[in-house]
Amino acid sequence: MEIQIKKIAALIGEPVRALVLWTLLDKRAYTAIELANVAETSPQNMSMHLAKLLEANLLHADKQGRHRYYRLSGPEVAFAVEAISTLIPDNKRISMTEHNTDITYCRTCYDHLAGKIGVLLTENLVNKNFLQLKDNSHYMISPEGEIFFNSIGIDLENLKQRKRILAKTCLDWSERKYHVSGALGQALLNKMLNEDLMRRKKNSRAVIITHKGEKLLNDVFDLKL
Repeated sequence: MEIQIKKIAALIGEPVRALVLWTLLDKRAYTAIELANVAETSPQNMSMHLAKLLEANLLHADKQGRHRYYRLSGPEVAFAVEAISTLIPDNKRISMTEHNTDITYCRTCYDHLAGKIGVLLTENLVNKNFLQLKDNSHYMISPEGEIFFNSIGIDLENLKQRKRILAKTCLDWSERKYHVSGALGQALLNKMLNEDLMRRKKNSRAVIITHKGEKLLNDVFDLKL
């Protein structure tokens, strides 16, 4: 176990590879050239780093025509990267957030909602007793919560059949509080995007809340935006 931890820490800790993993947190797939441009390195060097991440099963590659598109291999990788980011010292974190207000206000964390809005939304669900925090690792959905989520069009029975935790805690790196992830977190974000309550900002993890979304967050979740 100790040797494996050393190996995975070395893989993630290398600056270029760390930037690749951080970039892929938006759940989009990127080509090697695009990632090389982001990391400001050569395509040859990027190919070497991508090969190592693929070998460690941290990335998955899809081939379309002449190109290969790289993405995180799963939500557990995103969770690990986001968790590591919470270890950034407060003074460094404040410096980062001052220049990324859109990101810290509302963003995606792989496949669920994060940032200030993600945390406030989760806190509202807990305060209403729709979610109950258990062992700081996951949430239980109360009977009242089941009624609520089904009433807004989230099929909990379908989510329960998936091979992932239903409602997992994810420590928000900018807020230093929990937001909900897992199958429920993904379903909430998808609902917001599919119903045009929120829109992804181009080339960013930031999410824009529409006027329609502001009204819903106010009326349904009591968030005064």
